[in-house]
Amino acid sequence: MDPQSFLARRLDRAAAPLAVGDVLVLLALLTAGTLSHRPAEFLLNEPTYLLDVFAPFVIGWVLVAPLVGAYSAGAVETAKSSVPLVLRSWIPAAAVGFVLRTFVFRGGAAPTFVVVILVSGAVALGGWRWVYFRVR
Repeated sequence: MDPQSFLARRLDRAAAPLAVGDVLVLLALLTAGTLSHRPAEFLLNEPTYLLDVFAPFVIGWVLVAPLVGAYSAGAVETAKSSVPLVLRSWIPAAAVGFVLRTFVFRGGAAPTFVVVILVSGAVALGGWRWVYFRVR
């Protein structure tokens, strides 16, 4: 199987707004979570802290979501096709993020954190895609 055709079937240019929205939703979710544990002043004094928070999950998302099909032609058809694709992408992408967070970046993967990120990420990404298809 040709790797180029495999990836070409999973990337549709029409999915670009979904890709931008997905990343923005992840950044907002991770920022909100960080602010629930750290005061805003801390983040102003430690400007690279958020990069360590964002990086593992954004890397996980960028690596996994295209492979699963989050940006395929099916993802841009309807909410009924797009939301399941984003949810199926989020679980392995978050798993990659947890591994990176534990072994490469600052932080860890306590069981409570894993559950909160998995659930809140699924709700945020699925909700965003549902809204996108309702207003577009």
